[in-house]
Amino acid sequence: MVSVEFRFPRQVTHETRGWLMSATSSCRTHYRQVADLPCPKGLPFLGNLHQLSPTKLHLVLEHWAEELGSPFRFQICRMPVTVWTDPELCQTIMRERPHRYRRYASMESVLAEIGCNGLFSAEGAAWEPQRRLIMQALSIPHVKAFYPSLKAITERLYLRWQRAAAQGTIVEMTEDLKRYTVDVTSSLAFGEDPRTLEMNRGVIQEHLALIFPMLMNRINAPFPYWRYVRLPRDRRLDSALLEVHRYVRDMMRRARERMRDDPSDSPRHLLEAMLALRDAPGSGVTDDQVAANVLTLLLAGEDTTANSVAWTLLYIAADPDLQQRLFETARGVLGSARVCPEYSSLKELDLFEAVCTETGRLRPVAAVNSFEPLEDVCLSDIMLPAGTKMFFLNRPATLDERNFSHPEQFDPDRWLHEPGHRRETHEPRAYLQFGAGPRVCPGRHLASVEMRLVLSMLIANFSVRMAVDPDTIKEVTAFTMVPSAMPVHLSTRQQSGNRVLSGVA
Repeated sequence: MVSVEFRFPRQVTHETRGWLMSATSSCRTHYRQVADLPCPKGLPFLGNLHQLSPTKLHLVLEHWAEELGSPFRFQICRMPVTVWTDPELCQTIMRERPHRYRRYASMESVLAEIGCNGLFSAEGAAWEPQRRLIMQALSIPHVKAFYPSLKAITERLYLRWQRAAAQGTIVEMTEDLKRYTVDVTSSLAFGEDPRTLEMNRGVIQEHLALIFPMLMNRINAPFPYWRYVRLPRDRRLDSALLEVHRYVRDMMRRARERMRDDPSDSPRHLLEAMLALRDAPGSGVTDDQVAANVLTLLLAGEDTTANSVAWTLLYIAADPDLQQRLFETARGVLGSARVCPEYSSLKELDLFEAVCTETGRLRPVAAVNSFEPLEDVCLSDIMLPAGTKMFFLNRPATLDERNFSHPEQFDPDRWLHEPGHRRETHEPRAYLQFGAGPRVCPGRHLASVEMRLVLSMLIANFSVRMAVDPDTIKEVTAFTMVPSAMPVHLSTRQQSGNRVLSGVA
């Protein structure tokens, strides 16, 4: 894997110094109230609600942060939301979870309503036992043992792309990559391979795709309108959830049948482990909780890794020299194989993960983290009552030259430890795509493996060029930050030769 060192910054920021000097919820010096923070001009009663386009939320907040500084606040009617950009402060809060901070309370209630209140949103005592199970299922030994299946799924993705290249059809990369990640997640965690890569229509992703955008709308809504009025988009979500929950419950039923017909001394995958825990005397775990974690993993596995890989194509397609370098690296590892043949060989593909990491610095899929304190706290000189809404923006710190030299440049080498490469300023603690603290993303190793495996297969076998003007591809807030589209033309290496062809169709 890419080597990322973690160290305390050379200089403690003003906000972090304030927190370190305040171990209790009171400040020894004069402090400001939330109402004292700068705020963009809004309207009476509505506040800034009319300015918060759900699909552009992260862009609006980043613009205000540039204009007002950090921290600032905005208003959703009478509710203030504070916005921060200090990554060290965000690290501190993440380390203080779950006993001093939590995610938005509204996030937990909205996810509970749709039957998806699993590990991601669980708080308090409900979090720890779920975390142990999922960490075990996504551990390095389990992913390593799963590699033959992972390789076979990647071969199917290769065949899908080979057909598209032969036919000259445009590939919508976000859709294909989501099929891939759902097949991987289902096979690894639930013991079932839905083989969506071999289908054209009627796949579970068609229903999953509706959930994240609606979650974004509901979590940030000033009041739960959907409990009183069902708009057309709410009815579409209801229909999608009906299909998704039927899919999850059928998977649980089949897993129980396999456990009954072919008993094993130990669970063979995460779903069996969760069902075994649910059936243990006095566990307190319900079928609904098992189903919520299945749905959580489907959504998380489908969305974040797929979009992270998709964003890389903007940079790879625009840089023929980088694409050639990636090709030579991939072929040096894969030899004549279409897919990386061994798990042990993945460690030689650092450059591919470095490309994904650098892409995530400039195009963060996790653009915003949201928290609220469980008790009154003082951060810097600002008093935050319990329950105060807090947004942390991830991109401003990664574009700050105090953290990264030449931050506007796309430079994957800044993440590699290669002789002769001068890294200058490089503060990896400012990069928070996988979170930090006790609730750091449990799927980060699987994501690393998928990134290396898919991109090396892609570049070893195909040249890539965008099918549209890259400037027409927009950033969209849909819970995570996703591309509006990622259409590409693929050409097999036999067609285009070993030298990469690039450009816009």
